[in-house]
Amino acid sequence: MVNLSIKNVPEELTAKVRQRATRNHRSLQGELLATLEASFREESKLTPGEVLARVRSIGLSTPSGSVAFVREDRDAHSRR
Repeated sequence: MVNLSIKNVPEELTAKVRQRATRNHRSLQGELLATLEASFREESKLTPGEVLARVRSIGLSTPSGSVAFVREDRDAHSRR
């Protein structure tokens, strides 16, 4: 096992984690570990083919203007 440390956690976030830990009858450490475990369990790894199949199954299309939209959105995020 490895010990991890998170520094400079905002008080508001710390309070929320403590409240959740109390609701779940866990220690703060136990709640953090449970949160980490849940986040990796929920992570799904789809192949590009599976993504395409899902997109097609719900009827989404990609108009030619989508490339410009994606670039604009990406550029806006990179300027932040």
